[in-house]
Amino acid sequence: MSRRNNLIKYSASRLALVPLMLWIISSLVFLLLRVAPGDPVDAILGNRATENARAALRERLGLDLPIWKQYCQYLNGILHGNLGETLINQESVSKIIGRSLPASIELGVCALLIALLIGGLVGFSSIARPQSKLDLSARVYGIATYALPPFWAAMLIQLVFAVSLGWLPVGGRFPPSLPPPSGSGFLILDSILNMNWIALQAAIIHLILPASTLGILLSGIFSRSLRINLERSLEADHIEAARSRGLPERQVILKHALPNALLPVLTIAGITVASLIGGALLIEITFSWPGLAMRLQEAIGQRDYPLVQGIVVVVSTLVVLVTIAVDLIVAAIDPRVRY
Repeated sequence: MSRRNNLIKYSASRLALVPLMLWIISSLVFLLLRVAPGDPVDAILGNRATENARAALRERLGLDLPIWKQYCQYLNGILHGNLGETLINQESVSKIIGRSLPASIELGVCALLIALLIGGLVGFSSIARPQSKLDLSARVYGIATYALPPFWAAMLIQLVFAVSLGWLPVGGRFPPSLPPPSGSGFLILDSILNMNWIALQAAIIHLILPASTLGILLSGIFSRSLRINLERSLEADHIEAARSRGLPERQVILKHALPNALLPVLTIAGITVASLIGGALLIEITFSWPGLAMRLQEAIGQRDYPLVQGIVVVVSTLVVLVTIAVDLIVAAIDPRVRY
């Protein structure tokens, strides 16, 4: 009963920090955008616009207000679920995020599954034969995939599988010649629900290269983590006790060592959600993937304050919630976690 109460208190304390963290992130992005060089008016009208035209546009966009008034309006909009309108075409920021978020989630989830699968196989095969050539190759793989620049790896994979071999499309999310399936915006899910198998095949074909690239780049983190934690688990006293009972080594690893080694991997998987956003930026741009990262890059180039702020707030909220959810799951599963 005491552990349950402690877990409830720990969960409440973690959730209580969510508004504070989101307020800090929202305030930082607001201030950094205003301090950064560049003017949205110049991005919209160009450098040859007259002063009257610039002043009129600045007044229409609300950029002539004092910085504290802009900040108060910005926070008030967030509290009421209003992320504002873009400066370029006065389109709702929420609608743009609603169109782009499914693409980023679809890419991120598939990349994470690929990373977990490859990383798990590499890490497990490495510990199965320690100090062998297989182990050495797995270590080199982990270091190499972690160190590879995402844009370079993406372009290399494009050149090999799309340009040279012609197996897969160079970029994009869906063929422009086909009508996309209607629904939630998740093309694979919508294709299955509509039983549109042609659209499903097209969506998967376009997803393979970007998801595989991002998944391979992230798999090294999981392989290294799984190997290190498995190695530590195999040195524990309860593992020696299991071996002394004459259990096969395969059973010792799978049933006794692996469950304990997977808990840190679960934590890393939650943290990797944040890495997916940063890594997806270059992947989405290289593969012309219409997700949040690509929209963010376009908004930064156009100095579109509301769109940048809206995307950062939404992404930050998702990252914070996923991270806290993983922390709570680990705390509930692992009795060694103190709170």
